[in-house]
Amino acid sequence: MVNARAVYLSGEFRPWDEAKVHLMSHSFGRGSAIFEVIGFHETQAGPAVFRLDEYVSRFAKSASLLEMELPLTKAELQEAILQTVKRSGLSSGLIKLFGFYPEISFAILPPQKKIQVAVFVFTKEETLGNKREPTNHSVTACISRWRRLDPDTVPIEAKVAANYVNGMVARQESRAKGFDYAILLDTQGFLAEGGTESLFVVREGGLLTPTLGTILHSITRKSLLEVAETMGIKTFSGRLSQGSLDEAEEIFFSGTSTKLLPVSQVENRILSSVPGPVTRRLSARIEEITAGRDSQFKRWLFPVT
Repeated sequence: MVNARAVYLSGEFRPWDEAKVHLMSHSFGRGSAIFEVIGFHETQAGPAVFRLDEYVSRFAKSASLLEMELPLTKAELQEAILQTVKRSGLSSGLIKLFGFYPEISFAILPPQKKIQVAVFVFTKEETLGNKREPTNHSVTACISRWRRLDPDTVPIEAKVAANYVNGMVARQESRAKGFDYAILLDTQGFLAEGGTESLFVVREGGLLTPTLGTILHSITRKSLLEVAETMGIKTFSGRLSQGSLDEAEEIFFSGTSTKLLPVSQVENRILSSVPGPVTRRLSARIEEITAGRDSQFKRWLFPVT
């Protein structure tokens, strides 16, 4: 049970029920908390965190974009995460890393730049809660009327809580229309991403994905592109029109909790043979990597010792 686990908070490990912040804190009232969701996986040598250095670096980037001061160095933060996973006793699951302003504040600006950091560990089943999971391991999607946040309005590279209302309302709309997930366009009408997922399409055996600039710098997206190139799969990152979905042989989402999630239907178009061959190949390779059985990418795994 989660309430039996220790939480890393403000430089020490505390019982789950003591991980509290006042309702009038700036990060609760203004949505100014930054976060990361990081996967850890079971390997023959024990649990290992996937690309921990990359996630911690992105967390630091989010802090920098919002002019926050972290209380820990990157190395100290990595160690805090590894020790929280070790204390959990879990062999695989998800880590949620938070940075937040704990002080009570009515003002739009935070009372100080230095933030507090918290680390939580969950099983994948605990994070899903009552979420509706597809029975055939694929999902349906629709085009949302909501557009992806424009980079000229907020720093979209920051994983900050307030930005994720964008994906929340898109997902609410998709569920109301009878679809599992939403696909958002950017403000120019090009494909962007899902509510909290990166988007990939396969055309003529090649892997295509929307370019950075209007989407999150996804670490899973980056990993899939790197792996695909080593497998001889051609990759392309650029502006993709909505018509790319009609021309695609395969479509899938990617993210931390589910590295590849095949899409079986977009709007009225139903795709056949889902998952397709490229999706299957990539999924199998990623599974080998996260299990620690791929020597080429062993550097991506950080053992919990």
